[in-house]
Amino acid sequence: MNQKKIKDIVEGALLAAGRPLTVEQLGLLFAEDERPDPKMLQGAVDALAADYADRAIELKEVGSGFRIQVRNDVSMWVQRLWEERPTRYSRALLETLALIAYRQPITRAEIEDVRGVSISTSIMKTLQDREWIRIVGYRDVPGRPAMYSTTKQFLDYFGVKSLDELPTLAELRDIDSLTPQLPFDGEDAVPPPRIVAMEEPATLGDGSGEEE
Repeated sequence: MNQKKIKDIVEGALLAAGRPLTVEQLGLLFAEDERPDPKMLQGAVDALAADYADRAIELKEVGSGFRIQVRNDVSMWVQRLWEERPTRYSRALLETLALIAYRQPITRAEIEDVRGVSISTSIMKTLQDREWIRIVGYRDVPGRPAMYSTTKQFLDYFGVKSLDELPTLAELRDIDSLTPQLPFDGEDAVPPPRIVAMEEPATLGDGSGEEE
């Protein structure tokens, strides 16, 4: 099979999938006796990215693989195709998500210590329901609190391949919706905690003084 045909198949799959696809997943589209090697598939992906270089769409690698998406500079017009307004998240939810992203793995109590207020159970549930965070283990201290980290779905939603591509903390401090003095780095930072294997589901207590 020639490279042009491989590129057409890859493009069709990425357009139809409705989700990111990895090179391995793209390879499974082909019968075993005609399956291109990973280098050829990656070459098809790279060729498509070049084709879209000066267009309104782009081929972007995110946490779960590659996807075709609308470029940011035209998205404000394209989103008018949908009547519903995009979901707006509270400052408390965004601060909680930022802490998890930059200090993961982290417990609920550690987040509350930094923010100075209790976290609403609904915030943690929303983040888990959206599959932006997950429990990765339990800290080896009395009570064995659940520890949270971000997911590939989090990377996909924010359009990045890895956590390294997130804005720097200096940039985040310029965003009004996020706390400007979160001590993620330096002497005030909490050292990486020890994690033990997951053995039980997390318990998210309500507690008084929760912030919605």
